[in-house]
Amino acid sequence: MAVWLAATNRALFCLPRRRLLAVLGLGLLQGAHWVCFFWSVSLANVSVALAAFATISLFTAITEPLIERRAIRPGELLCGGIVIAGILLIAGKLEDHHRLGLAVGLVGAFLHSIFPVLNRRLVARGTPSRSMLLYEMAGACLMAALALPFITPYHFQFPTGGDWIPLLVLALLCTTVAHTWNIHLLRRLTAYTANLTMNFEPVWGILLGAILFHEYEQLHFAFYLGTALIIVANFLDPWLKKCRKSPPEASSPTQNPN
Repeated sequence: MAVWLAATNRALFCLPRRRLLAVLGLGLLQGAHWVCFFWSVSLANVSVALAAFATISLFTAITEPLIERRAIRPGELLCGGIVIAGILLIAGKLEDHHRLGLAVGLVGAFLHSIFPVLNRRLVARGTPSRSMLLYEMAGACLMAALALPFITPYHFQFPTGGDWIPLLVLALLCTTVAHTWNIHLLRRLTAYTANLTMNFEPVWGILLGAILFHEYEQLHFAFYLGTALIIVANFLDPWLKKCRKSPPEASSPTQNPN
């Protein structure tokens, strides 16, 4: 992103000092989420980490009203209860090391639920999305570097020659491009709605984990039932919001038979 801005619009490097510090702070928060997510994968597996990731909407339903000082909506509480039931189903049948991975993943989901709420505030103030991404990624990189001394060698390995192509795909396509679009969409969407757009990530991720790593052999039926409840809750909430906002149909006037 720094190279892209240097070639296209160097003015986007400049942010007011207070806003720059705020964006870097959000990057630290995002970096902590990433550390938790990948740590969860290494402690458990892809499917368990993504099941935890799917609870982001539950935490956002709590953190967004608290930060924006509005009432928690009943529909969000209902969906939150379904998500909690799904988590209990998942955790009840997991082995101890998988439960630890789930717990770390839930911490990461909570951290991520705060990120778009605060991000949206900066977007509302007119902060360019590409500038935000540049400095947020710098903050996330700093957080990852700070976390490395506390992670055992089992959880950290230096990339080998064959790792660089998938790492570049993750960095450029799945991070730089995807996050730039996500920040841009926050100009029109609430943080809760923005997080709902990621609901398919656990679906595709769990399917790929089953296909590539045969993780279905390690997981109980209760895991898939709990994950299904979490995903259903994520799609139930926007449907309830749509029903609540839909205007009542106007009744047709009664015709006088005379």
